Amino acid sequence: MKRNIFLLWIIVIPIQLLHAQIGAVTIEGDTVLLNPDFTWQFKQSLVPELVFIQGGEFQMGSNHVLADEDEKPVHTVRLNDYRMSKTEVNVKQYKIFCDDTGYPMPEVPSWGWHDEYPIVNVTWHDAVTYCDWLSQKTGMKFHLPTEAQWEFAARGGTKSKGTIYSGSNRIQSVAWYAGNTDSKGPHPVGTKKANTLGLFDMSGNIAEWCQDYYGKNYYTRCPIENPAGPNLGTHRLVRGGSWKEEAIRCRSTFRYINTSIIPYDFIGFRLVGD
Repeated sequence: MKRNIFLLWIIVIPIQLLHAQIGAVTIEGDTVLLNPDFTWQFKQSLVPELVFIQGGEFQMGSNHVLADEDEKPVHTVRLNDYRMSKTEVNVKQYKIFCDDTGYPMPEVPSWGWHDEYPIVNVTWHDAVTYCDWLSQKTGMKFHLPTEAQWEFAARGGTKSKGTIYSGSNRIQSVAWYAGNTDSKGPHPVGTKKANTLGLFDMSGNIAEWCQDYYGKNYYTRCPIENPAGPNLGTHRLVRGGSWKEEAIRCRSTFRYINTSIIPYDFIGFRLVGD
């Protein structure tokens, strides 16, 4: 028995040392080794916490009386499993990226920079550059969510309860929006109630970039399996509503757009990790 214990320690210790030297992060029970060059003061809290989202089939879009024409028709979509960041990327996380790469911080919003607030004034290209940097640093693959991934997650995935907003029919409980912020700015991430998947601020606080190009009539020809938007376009999709939006624009199905090069103080982003 003593010999077996001794052999076990011979096996285990090098693995522990390997994790200490390379770095590792645990996501939903899975241990992921990080790239060897990611040794600079790594802390797990600096990588956005990811929530596992079981794939499935859902009816995307809305026929609600308040729905815009580009939310129609309702159509079937099936998605594979994925992981999404529990909150929007915050100022602290984005600062680390800028410090490491020399990439410029965005224009300071009127409320200033506060670590736990969502990063804003980022273009679509800024968000993609952050995803690429984090992918290279961690050895994982990060990207912006597709519009379908975003809506499925906002609705609650396979745990959806069919609510108008992400997690509730009562917007006050799940969102910072024009009705409770006096249009003065966002709040720290994760301070309202999460939806059924444990995701925060999918409605309100800040609107979020998606990967896809926008197509006004895309829903009429959207593929069923893992749609990723039109191949070409002039604008990118933004979802979720924000601190300066009325409740109608914070619905989980509401779509709006922006050019990829123009930043706003009510637009930021969250991540999907593969």
